[in-house]
Amino acid sequence: MANDLFSTLRTYLTKVSEGEKSPAEIAAALNVWVRESGEALKSKIEEEVESSVSKMGFVKREEFDELKRKLEAMNSESGPKKASSAKAAKKSPAKKSATKKVAAKKSPAKKSPDKKVRKSA
Repeated sequence: MANDLFSTLRTYLTKVSEGEKSPAEIAAALNVWVRESGEALKSKIEEEVESSVSKMGFVKREEFDELKRKLEAMNSESGPKKASSAKAAKKSPAKKSATKKVAAKKSPAKKSPDKKVRKSA
């Protein structure tokens, strides 16, 4: 592309120096050329991005929305019972928080000191 740019500029400079075209005409032609080149480059980048994104398994937003509409249409055709059951199946029951029950540590019962029986004589 750089070679195209330099060759195009040389061609335009030659035409200006030979008096074939005015600088304003050259500027206008160069402006058109830059715009067309930019559009071609933009198009090529979009194609490469789409190719890479599809290889990664992503879908376009429009495709997703279309599939979503079709799914909603299928659910509405199947009747309210199935649609409501699908919504119910979608919602998972609330999970109880897992709390550990910690056994209360009981202190061992205090033993009374052994009473020694004194024998009285």
